[in-house]
Amino acid sequence: MKTVYLVLHNVRSVLNVGSIFRTADAAGVKKIYLCGYTPIPKKSGRRLGNDRIKKTSLGAERTVQWEYVPQTHRLLDYLRRDGIHTVALEQSSRSVDYRQYRAKFPVALVVGNEVRGLSPVLIKKCESAIEIPMHGWKESLNVSVAVGIALYKLIE
Repeated sequence: MKTVYLVLHNVRSVLNVGSIFRTADAAGVKKIYLCGYTPIPKKSGRRLGNDRIKKTSLGAERTVQWEYVPQTHRLLDYLRRDGIHTVALEQSSRSVDYRQYRAKFPVALVVGNEVRGLSPVLIKKCESAIEIPMHGWKESLNVSVAVGIALYKLIE
């Protein structure tokens, strides 16, 4: 099995986070890193965490390993030092069509905020950047939908 990690940077919607957990479980993601102000699942007996994530995760928050890391840029440095390739899913001048990208494993797919995406600084910290071409009027997909598309392409 190909080892894939997810890094969620400042994803604000608990419903998107839950949906990403569910997709991550289906795709066999090893671990999700929740960064910045991304909501975290509520663990039993803890006061912290958002209980609403389970609405869309349908329990996947209990089956997929996850960790909260406050600073995404430090996590990316750590992952790269640990031999994990990092790829930003973001429209940028250095992005390539996701269908043309050939991942080196282990790999961490990095996604950002629903409105602002990933900052140029975070994109630059990643070894690669990929994007999903848009053919309609809208300039982007929902982050959970984009994660699903990119994940399944990575693991095929």
